Amino acid sequence: MAFHPLAVSAVDRVTDDAAAITFAVPDDLREVFSFAAGQSLTLRRVVEGVEHRRTYSICAPVGSSPRIGVREIPGGLFSSWLVRDVRPGDSVEVQPPAGGFRADPAEGGRHLCIAAGSGITPMLSIASTVLGNLDARVTLLYGNRTTNTVMFAEELADLKNAHNTRFDLVHVLSREPRDVELFSGRLDADRLRQLLTRLVPVTEMDHVWLCGPFEMLTDAREVLASLGVAPEKVHFELFYVDEPPPQLRHVENVVEGDTSEVTVVLDGRTTITPMRRDRTILDSAQQVRGDVPFACKGGVCGTCRARICDGKADMVRNYALEPDEVDRDFVLTCQTFPVSDTVTVDFDA
Repeated sequence: MAFHPLAVSAVDRVTDDAAAITFAVPDDLREVFSFAAGQSLTLRRVVEGVEHRRTYSICAPVGSSPRIGVREIPGGLFSSWLVRDVRPGDSVEVQPPAGGFRADPAEGGRHLCIAAGSGITPMLSIASTVLGNLDARVTLLYGNRTTNTVMFAEELADLKNAHNTRFDLVHVLSREPRDVELFSGRLDADRLRQLLTRLVPVTEMDHVWLCGPFEMLTDAREVLASLGVAPEKVHFELFYVDEPPPQLRHVENVVEGDTSEVTVVLDGRTTITPMRRDRTILDSAQQVRGDVPFACKGGVCGTCRARICDGKADMVRNYALEPDEVDRDFVLTCQTFPVSDTVTVDFDA
């Protein structure tokens, strides 16, 4: 997908180290930048001749201007710039919305959202959008360190006031005592189990949405499964993975030849190129196709999703694709290595 220069229309400080940035979309791009609740935007910035990309979840309700929430990472080249330096009127290169983490407000039903830290960003979009359906109910469990680190605290309070009987909001703080002991501590497996058995009718939920660090998502998925929640009801999005990818599973195939002949299909154009088998398809494809979509390169965002239409390739890590997508031969090209002599990878599929 192409990048478009969008003007920043507003920068709102939401905590001392986080900001919400709203983009103005010109009329001719409104359809291109229409988004579903839960989707994200990939931003591009060139620093000293080097291109950098980052993906940020949209925090706005569907139908409004795209808005992202950004928490500063100490020393972060991208996040510090967005939080500290970007001002209204500045131009930022932005790709159209993407991602399969999305809620359909037309469904109504009961929704459980579990978030920690900046994982609240897509949850705010999901909750505010879904609650537009009068048949929907939302429960949000939101973990943070202290009160002053809660992103979008005022907006969440406003959402609670506007939908008091249909929106249940529970703040859990790990470094600040609460009146109720259950709400003091980290959102780990034990606390999640207590919250989901004592407060939330989890088996009645139609959808469960998870966003946060890897450990919390792992704990939440295990607890939900143990409580009988069907896996197809659980949707998750990671914003960071702090572990290296696993080793290639088919090592014996990798050493059989130096390269594979890989056909890349993107935007209706086909490119055939030899690729090293010890290098990811994405990294190799970038050498011949500068328009290859990518963002995190960590197997998290799903931006580089493509389908293996012919041949064999090995995906070593996946936190973005649903099981049915994997069954249909979709891969994350940033985590996938060519294995057979010839491979066809289709980014348009």
